[in-house]
Amino acid sequence: MARKYLRVPELVVGFDTETTGLDVTCERAISYGFCAYRYGQLEWSEQFFVLPDRPIAPAAQRVHGLSLEAIEEKRSSHHVYSVEGGLVRATEIMRDYQHQGAYFVGANVVRFDIEMLRRSYESVLAKSLNDDLLDVSMLQVIDVIEHDWAIEPSRDQRPRRGLEQLCHYYGIEPGGHDALGDARATVEVFFEQVVRNNRGQATLDLAPVPSSTNGAFEPR
Repeated sequence: MARKYLRVPELVVGFDTETTGLDVTCERAISYGFCAYRYGQLEWSEQFFVLPDRPIAPAAQRVHGLSLEAIEEKRSSHHVYSVEGGLVRATEIMRDYQHQGAYFVGANVVRFDIEMLRRSYESVLAKSLNDDLLDVSMLQVIDVIEHDWAIEPSRDQRPRRGLEQLCHYYGIEPGGHDALGDARATVEVFFEQVVRNNRGQATLDLAPVPSSTNGAFEPR
């Protein structure tokens, strides 16, 4: 059972990917989205795209709208990497924020996004993430779906808990199956979950707090 968070860590990083399909053993990420919040304020974000080494499944394309042609067109406004380059860049970002003590926030993020990154790294680069100093077992991860089960374990109350359903429940604008949009949405859902775990106030008053709170902040 996931723990219920009563405070928001000082530094959280939303993380999401869009992919060629749903099988983590063989599919590839084709878009990565990261957004870092410190004391509840967005301080950095990045989205980049990847030209995959395998076809994009029609079902996946219907969800995120990314074709090979659409990815090529992103070159005028975003970085577009090879599979290898995308894996390296994503790992650099996660390693840097792990060293800063960040919590990574996502939806089904361990079993899907991080697991696909791990497996792709091994199959494409022929080495593990640990070889490049990213120990995923040591990542501090908050999964908003698991967190919601801790908040309300009744399936009768909330029978479906995908990111889109959680956005609607907590009053957050959905990310629209865009990697950066979904990364942002997961963080905002988490903030509202913390509100529910406290006094149920309408909004979360996000502000730096004294060092005695161990690098976290909470509703006042």
